Amino acid sequence: MIQSMTGFGKATLQLPSKKITVEVKSLNSKGLDLNVRMPSVYRELELGLRNEIALQLERGKIDFSIYVEMTGEQTSTKINVPIVKSYISQMKAVIADADETELMKMAVRMPDATKTERDEIDENDWAEIQKVIKEALQNIANFRLDEGKSLEQEFLLRIGNIRQYMTDALALDPERVQAIKDRLQTAIEELKVNVDENRFEQELIYYLEKLDITEEKVRLTTHLDYFIETIKGKEANGRKLGFITQEMGREINTMGSKANHAQMQKLVVMMKDELEKIKEQVLNVL
Repeated sequence: MIQSMTGFGKATLQLPSKKITVEVKSLNSKGLDLNVRMPSVYRELELGLRNEIALQLERGKIDFSIYVEMTGEQTSTKINVPIVKSYISQMKAVIADADETELMKMAVRMPDATKTERDEIDENDWAEIQKVIKEALQNIANFRLDEGKSLEQEFLLRIGNIRQYMTDALALDPERVQAIKDRLQTAIEELKVNVDENRFEQELIYYLEKLDITEEKVRLTTHLDYFIETIKGKEANGRKLGFITQEMGREINTMGSKANHAQMQKLVVMMKDELEKIKEQVLNVL
């Protein structure tokens, strides 16, 4: 079962004095590009958290965020009372009859008027937060699986189209062979030369063998089957699917170079178009 690299997961937790929200967003990327945003109080735990995210999500451009909203009366930011009093005293020395309220407004805006006390990690809180992190990671994993199912249906549609175009192209083969024979025969007649019929048949067979697309059809069919086998397997991954599409492209290109028939070449172009759509979506596969 394939998974998409695109996804979103969110989970929330209400603690006695704060609300915790964890969000995970993911887009496609060649490797793991992880960006973590979290309150400074939890920074010392970031490395372990990064390892956990990398282990579960593997690949993608990932934005992981922990938001903390204080809902209780406690706050880590406090007024630096001695500093504020000193500012007010200095301003009174400048303007003795200044309004006390206005002086207070000015003082609390001055440098160092407030101070933030560093919180210590509450082990009980962090244990609860870890549960929410796991929930958010599970949510994005589920999202990726759902997106993967949509991608699988898209791939099956495009693979089916390529098969049909290939079948239609092969159906034109007798007409193509006859057209080549007629063209060569006409060319010889226009030259007004006598040709050994046996030698002509031998040269014609050699020429047609050069333009035969049976081997390409067999190999392309094998690649199409392998692609479907891979997306339905347990070890499906975007890199492997990308390699298979490269092989598919080689066979389709060879068919096009050998076609030598307008309608067949048109079908080859349609096959290429379907393959390009597959390649675009493969970039989203984990």
